[in-house]
Amino acid sequence: MRQSTGESHLITLLNPKSPISESYRKLRTNIQFSSLDTPMKVLMVASAQVDEGKTTTISNLAIAYAQEGKKVLLLDADLRKPSLHRVLSQNNRNGLTNILTDQIKWRDAIKSTEIENLSVLVAGPIPPNPSEILGNHRMNSLLEELKEQFDIVLIDTPPILAVTDSLIVSALCDGVIMVVSAGKVDKELVKKAKASLEHVNARIIGAVLNNINRKDIKSGFNYVYGVAE
Repeated sequence: MRQSTGESHLITLLNPKSPISESYRKLRTNIQFSSLDTPMKVLMVASAQVDEGKTTTISNLAIAYAQEGKKVLLLDADLRKPSLHRVLSQNNRNGLTNILTDQIKWRDAIKSTEIENLSVLVAGPIPPNPSEILGNHRMNSLLEELKEQFDIVLIDTPPILAVTDSLIVSALCDGVIMVVSAGKVDKELVKKAKASLEHVNARIIGAVLNNINRKDIKSGFNYVYGVAE
């Protein structure tokens, strides 16, 4: 199979024995142990700003869950600059936007991937009003139905500080993981993003620190795990 640009970031698929792949498996385990009494089925992976590795993190985490035998759905709720369809080599013709505007049923929009146990719901056409569409009651109803069909639903969203979309979605999730690019994003921006999530009562599990030297992990932010790249 020809390796696409998106697939080249899927280290858990291409090199499952690598140290980075092991980091994603540890991330998966830490998430599972963070809530033993009430397993979290809908998780959002967020970042304060662009290019912090959010989509790479959520894609590899999804594969780590699928490799464990879990039935996984990757959902692209970035209705402004979607990217999961490129990562998983899918077309973006029909997706979340079409479902939330009653054009198609969700069962007709979800696509299987070449990765066993992993399905994807792409964003679909970019709408003129993403925040309004995501804030519609249909989004909450959709997630409730998807929870019945999948062991875990992982949601990708726009950066928190860019638009309100992520905050709207976070309130519907069981938990939120923040991805922070060490040495790139300003600490105050991370704090501002965290405060924004807390303002809408989102449940923040912790953070993934990207692009770090494990020997130098120093943070005032509770973290799930650090992924060195």
